[in-house]
Formats: sequence, C-alpha cells, structure tokens
Amino acid sequence: MPELPEVETFRRRIDAGALNRTVAEIRPGNDITHVELPDAAARARFEGHQFTQTRRHGKYIFVGSASGPWLNLHMGMSGSVRVYDTEDGDPDYARLVVIFEGDRRMAFRDPRKFGWVRVIDDPDAEIARLELGPDALEIDASQFADRIEGRGAVKSALIDQAKVAGIGNLWADETLYQTGIHPDTRAGDLSGKQRGDLHRTFGRILKAVCDVDAHYAELPDPWLIHRRKTGHECGRCGGTIESRKVGGRTSFYCPDHQERAT
Repeated sequence: MPELPEVETFRRRIDAGALNRTVAEIRPGNDITHVELPDAAARARFEGHQFTQTRRHGKYIFVGSASGPWLNLHMGMSGSVRVYDTEDGDPDYARLVVIFEGDRRMAFRDPRKFGWVRVIDDPDAEIARLELGPDALEIDASQFADRIEGRGAVKSALIDQAKVAGIGNLWADETLYQTGIHPDTRAGDLSGKQRGDLHRTFGRILKAVCDVDAHYAELPDPWLIHRRKTGHECGRCGGTIESRKVGGRTSFYCPDHQERAT
C-alpha cells in the first residue's frame, strides 16, 4: 500500500511534469467499474485551466490552483500517478487521464481499484472533513506526544490517520524496530524520552525514503524493510524476526531488542 514516501514521490512527479499546462480534457480511463471518479460535470470544471500547485497531506495528493478547483487523489492499495507523453501510450490500469494541450498526459493508475479521485474546492476543508491528523513530516514533538496518548498499542496509534497522517504499516514497524519499542506496548505507557525518540525516528525514516523516491533497495541494509519475514536475522542485534497481529495488522519485529514499556 502506498504510504507517505510513495505519495510524496507521485506529488513530485506531478510538480515536475504536469504543472502550468492547460487542461484540454479529463476523461475516464479503462475498466472504471467500481472506481470512484468525478462525473463529467466535475471534470469539465478543469477544462481551459491549469494546475499550478500541488499539496500532500499524509497519503492524499491535492492538485489544483489557489482559486480551485482541486483534484484529490487517494492511492488505495496499489494506486500511482504517471506523467507521460502521447507517444508513450496510456499506462495499463489507467482509471482517469488528464489530457493537456500538446502531448503531455497524466494518469491515475489503480490496478486493484481501492483508490479514488474526487473534485473539491478547498484542501484544508477536505482534510478537516476526513478528520486527518497533522502530517507526519510536519507534526512537532509536542503535538506528537499529546496525540500518541491512549490505552491501545503504540503500533495502532502510529498508523491511526486521525492521530498522525501518513504513517502506514511498513514505516510504523520500521520506526518501532529502530527505536527498540515492542509494537504491543501501550501508547500511554511510553516515557517522554520514548515519545521523543519515536518522533525523531519516523521523521528521519520518512525523509530518507522520500530522498530515494521510495526505492527500497537504496535504503540502509540493517533496516527492517529488507528483512520483513518471520525467521530472518535481525540487522541490529542478530536476533530473529517474528510477526504478530497488532490491531488487526501484521507486525514484524525483533523480540530480542524491542521491549515493552514498563
């Protein structure tokens, strides 16, 4: 599932290749049954206008202009954005295609059909309507310490988009692995130091993944991302990776160096 670094990579693609170009048409792509897309009237609002800016909040992308309207894209389980020229042809699983004047195109690609595209007027209003927490790359340490409170497991708190927007299963596990905190630890039992460590660590991790455009092979070898398999050797302490369900999600961790808060 695309998390914050993947979505940030898609946003940068749009910035680099699709801004300040006049929209000629936005049309549905192929096999759009059961995919939430804007209707013809909503799509027509963009014709003759240009996308001049993008925003990302958590796992959501907003593409539009200061006066609106905006496309709001959510990647679901397997969505992505492609920016390309006519001669390249539409990518497979293209569910929505933006046709710019000239040869440039932008497609929302979604093989599994869990993503969606909506037309909105105000990103801030939409973020509030979706009840998203602060973006994981913007939340400060004090905000995070307050929002992480609760009786549930810290793993569940980290992936709760209403608390912090953008952290998913992969990078929550990586954060806990690198800070030595067991995923089952109650969030409310964390010390002030542990909360600070979590905040610094997920910020560092997310920035590092964004810096390599979410190409995981370029991340440091000791990271959990390279050994997310039960029985694999831990890259930090030589222990053995295990997995368990936490809040309904499979969590990978090393019991030898990830301890519960007491």
